[in-house]
Order: sequence, then structure tokens, then C-alpha cells
Amino acid sequence: MDDEAGESRNRPQLLSAWAGHWTGPGTGVTVILPPAGTVGSGEVRGGAPATREFALLEPTRLVDRVDAVVLSGGSAFGLAAAEGVMALLRERGAGFPTPLGAVPIVIGMSIFDESVRSGPPDAASGRDAGLAAWSGAPFETGRVGAGTGAATGTWRGRRDPGGVGWAERPAGAASVAAVVVVNAWGDVLGDDGAPLFAGPAADQTLTGLHNTALQNTTVAVVLTNARLTKTDCFLLAQSGHTGFARSIHPAHSRFDGDAVVALATGEVTDDVNIDLLRVVAVDTVTAAIHSAVLGKGNS
Repeated sequence: MDDEAGESRNRPQLLSAWAGHWTGPGTGVTVILPPAGTVGSGEVRGGAPATREFALLEPTRLVDRVDAVVLSGGSAFGLAAAEGVMALLRERGAGFPTPLGAVPIVIGMSIFDESVRSGPPDAASGRDAGLAAWSGAPFETGRVGAGTGAATGTWRGRRDPGGVGWAERPAGAASVAAVVVVNAWGDVLGDDGAPLFAGPAADQTLTGLHNTALQNTTVAVVLTNARLTKTDCFLLAQSGHTGFARSIHPAHSRFDGDAVVALATGEVTDDVNIDLLRVVAVDTVTAAIHSAVLGKGNS
């Protein structure tokens, strides 16, 4: 988004986007605010998604821009956080131009956490997360923001660490970054393919499976500073899901609402290779998932 003070802010290291959290009791909100004109698309592969405005992301739809992505706890209730971000953007004149004024395009993705019962994030929570993003506050990882109430390994009847993580990687002349909220039914896998928390000898059969229905979901935002089309962004989102499959087992179950949004901010126009970006996106999402649960470095 165009903001005269933006260049002087100490932005989180998410390329040219702003990112921030609101953290409440057992739940939270994480907001990504890309610059004006950012192109976006996305894909859902989990069986139980909680999303907002995702139909607009299909490559055949008219609108190709995205003004914000709001990640939240609270399942479908938590999608209300996007309303606070939408109001904040409207106050600043941001959005898709129409004869009656700009309409902010705000995509929402929510995970299931205890706030479904105790009180999910609302519009005020989303507004606070948006203001935190613009403030340039440090972008924390782990059990903060939308990852506050997250857990993994629930298919075993466990509650292993979950949370929010981010990572960034070079991709030729461009770069790729990812923010992931990990609240998976399955285990998070290490680089050796073994579960990080259940141990390498853990039983991976379906015997004794815990069907914690609708209580999971991993959601991600993949960003690049390359100039891409909406169809390119759709392909990049698909590669984000490949990162899920590489680092979470099982991924994309009918109990998860796994979804990825891909955003292209467009600063890099020369030597852009979509296939290279897709390969790097897989590695970047994998690193962001590890960051969420281990607090590993993001470089």
C-alpha cells in the first residue's frame, strides 16, 4: 500500500509487505498488508476450510489484486477479524476502485482453536493486528498471533508444538517469503522425514487414529517480489501446498482446512522464472513450518 512514511519504517523482513500480530487469551490474529497493486491467487486442499473471499482468488475471476490477508484463530467465528482490517483499509482509501469508492480485497483464513468456545477474535482484534503491522513492530514467531492456540500431532491424540513461523529465500533476481500458521492434524517432519516430536520410531499406521474432526488446519501466505500474473500466483500457491506435504504428515486431510494464498508485489520484472520461484516456495514454506514449531532461523 502507498504510504509516505512506509519507507522509513522498520518493517518486518517480509519483502515489501507489512506484517503484525494481535495476541489474546489462547488465540490471535496475524495480518499481512502487501503494497498497493499486489497480485494474488490461492488454493484450498484441506477438507474443512474456514475462509473468506477465496472465490475471488480463482484465476478466472475479475479481481486480481489483494489488499490484505488475515490469519486468525476461532474457526469460522474468527473470520470476523477481517472486517476490522477492511474498515482500517477503507479509512486509508485502499482497495479495488469502483464508481462508488474503493473496496478493500481482504482474504481471510482461520484455524480451529479453543477460542471457538471461549471467545474468538473479532473485528477489533483484526484492526489491532493491522495497526501492529503498520507500526513496524518485530514479527515474532511461535505461539503468538494466529498461532497462539495452535498444536500439531493431534492425529495421535497428542498436542505437540504448533504456532506461526516465517522464512525467506532468494530465487534468482527475486525472493520468496512465507508466513505459515501450523495447527496440523499430522506430525511436523524434520529434514530426515521423521516426526520432530513423535520420534523416528513412532507408529505411522492408521491404527488407533484420533479423528479430531474439524479441529485442525495449516494456512500460509507465500510472497514474492517478482512480477507475476494471477495464474502464476495460483501455481505458486500450489507449490506452497507441496511444502505442506513435504513437512507435515499426513497433510491435506479431511479434518484440516489447509489453504495457501500467494502474493506477487511486482518490484522485480527482469529474469523472473516462475518455475524457479515454485521450487524455492516449497523450501521456503518448509522452513517457515519448522520456524513455527522450533523457532529456527529464517534466513
